[in-house]
Amino acid sequence: MPSFTRAQLDSFRGGTLPDLVGPGTRLLFVGFNPGLRSIAVQAPFSLRSNRFWSTLYQAGILDHVVDASEGMDAADRAHIIARGVGLTSLVRRATARADELTPAELVAGAHDLERRVAAAPPRVVAILGITAYRIAFGVKDAVPGEQQARIADVPIWVVPNPSGLNAHATPAGLATAYRAAAVAAGIDVLPDPR
Repeated sequence: MPSFTRAQLDSFRGGTLPDLVGPGTRLLFVGFNPGLRSIAVQAPFSLRSNRFWSTLYQAGILDHVVDASEGMDAADRAHIIARGVGLTSLVRRATARADELTPAELVAGAHDLERRVAAAPPRVVAILGITAYRIAFGVKDAVPGEQQARIADVPIWVVPNPSGLNAHATPAGLATAYRAAAVAAGIDVLPDPR
């Protein structure tokens, strides 16, 4: 895994990642915003402490754990797209921590997300984290799972944030929530690897 100095990582503030979506995206995962390391290696969820890729495997969405710590190879990108999975962010600009985002940025990000979803609608939009969802969509009493609200007429699911900082979300709980969203999106989930 390449190492970066704090100064090198800071130079990636405000950088962006392209969405990872294909023409058959059924389940669109939406993170808060990219981290600095993800911009440095140009791959989403590049920190090994983030449980996103292992959760997709445990949930039966992917057939292996993607290692994005040094970037993402073409075979992994193709596999993700072939499985009907897409990735994007509420806010495009990279920060060191998600708490650097303002509520106004999250609300603006929700409006931008609606435009992107309308242009190429998946079957389900899965927001990674209840806090971001509550702020961005103005639903203060939202609970995880399928929401009453829709975005561009597409169902919204809120699933736990896979960050290693979200310690109360267990690997099994993450996998169960992500699998439910995948099934709702019509993804042919693989058998539980456990």
